[in-house]
Amino acid sequence: MSPPMGDSHKRFLQTMMSNGIISASRAAALHKHCCETHGAHYVADRLEDFINIINAHLQSLFMHIRKGMSEDDGLEYYALVNVTETDITRMASDYADNELELFRKTMDLIADSESGSASSTDILNCADSLQTKKLKKKETEHVLNKFVQDKWLNEKDGEYTLSVRCIVEMEQYMRTIYQDLIKVCHVCHNIALQCQMCENPICGIKVHLPCVARYFRARSDPRCPECSDFWPHEIPGELFFFLFFCEY
Repeated sequence: MSPPMGDSHKRFLQTMMSNGIISASRAAALHKHCCETHGAHYVADRLEDFINIINAHLQSLFMHIRKGMSEDDGLEYYALVNVTETDITRMASDYADNELELFRKTMDLIADSESGSASSTDILNCADSLQTKKLKKKETEHVLNKFVQDKWLNEKDGEYTLSVRCIVEMEQYMRTIYQDLIKVCHVCHNIALQCQMCENPICGIKVHLPCVARYFRARSDPRCPECSDFWPHEIPGELFFFLFFCEY
């Protein structure tokens, strides 16, 4: 039988429900704040145990607090997800049918790209071929901005990528729909879209850029962690380490 949820757990859950997703550093600070506010026993390195108690009580509601990693910088996040809905229909209450179709097409573009991103131009072109209802350029730009604001997409210099929230919530959907297009990172075993790939055609493993940076940091002769062929890609610099260790 699961331990009962105390007021500290309930406060933590309320914050997760309000935000949907929070960084691991904020989750750690929130854990401390909730315990101290309600006089609960606090142990700094027991955040996972604390969340597991909440998750045990969320099972009957088909909800779960799940950890995921940002492909951009390698930082970890916690997201509150609905485990009964495994596809884009979970977004139906917030978006119109043609907006959901645009999101599906955007995901298709990203999954099929070598860079793990889709340009605004390619997405705008998709808007002209929607089966539900076509979107004008301004309408498409507005919808894309909404996807970014709602933390389903990230945007930088006109390139769109899937956010950590999207990957965490849509993981099973993506593994099913794009099973021939995407692989998991050889190091962290999460879905890998923005990544480097071993050039040995027999191997072909993928590794996230932050995972590449951490894995090869102390290796002067970088070799594929699977087949041991020389790793020909540029190893990301110290920025990834700075971001990663600042998080913890």
